Amino acid sequence: MDVEISWYGQTCFRLAGRGSISIVTDPCSPELGISLPHLQADIVTVSHHTPSCHYLDAVKGPFKLLDGPGEYEIRGVFVTGVSTFADDKEGRERGLNTVFSFDFNGTTICHLGRLGHVPTQSQVKNLGSVNVLLVPVGGGGSLTATQASEVIGLFEPDVVVPMRYEIPDLQEDLDSVDTFLKEMGVEGVDKRTTLEISDSRASEETDVFVLEASLH
Repeated sequence: MDVEISWYGQTCFRLAGRGSISIVTDPCSPELGISLPHLQADIVTVSHHTPSCHYLDAVKGPFKLLDGPGEYEIRGVFVTGVSTFADDKEGRERGLNTVFSFDFNGTTICHLGRLGHVPTQSQVKNLGSVNVLLVPVGGGGSLTATQASEVIGLFEPDVVVPMRYEIPDLQEDLDSVDTFLKEMGVEGVDKRTTLEISDSRASEETDVFVLEASLH
């Protein structure tokens, strides 16, 4: 299934399956300096219970809220949530984080949320094969650029989309996406407003796409 991916800053995305279902991840509060547009969703996922991930007033429903680990099937999309930590101290600083994997009829998108550590082989295995990995890269408690590069090596996705890094007006101190791109050895990346993923896509290398935050 073809899936359109849009990014709204921090760890907030909209995943839209063509003609079928819409998923919003981690809607963030305006107190972070991000004004989300009017979003509508059938599913909302929350990886971490903070204002940066849990501002449900930004989304129109009715929607199914998924905010913890488990396996779900909703309107033909299989969702797997795996419990991880939002820091590198086994949750002692920032608590738990849920990584969600969405299987759109063979096209699998994995959203790492506020992941703060390199996951175990068991956690990676539980999430299965990943076509597209949405990965935090700006530090600030979540993965640093170096950690993000290591995590990408574990998942070996076809496509990587970085998230949770410095953008204008953001009221949080995060690293630039350029730090991550340098870590990955990627040059000349074209920014785009949306990314369309097709299940027929095949590549031997991992491609990195940087999305513009859609805040209007």
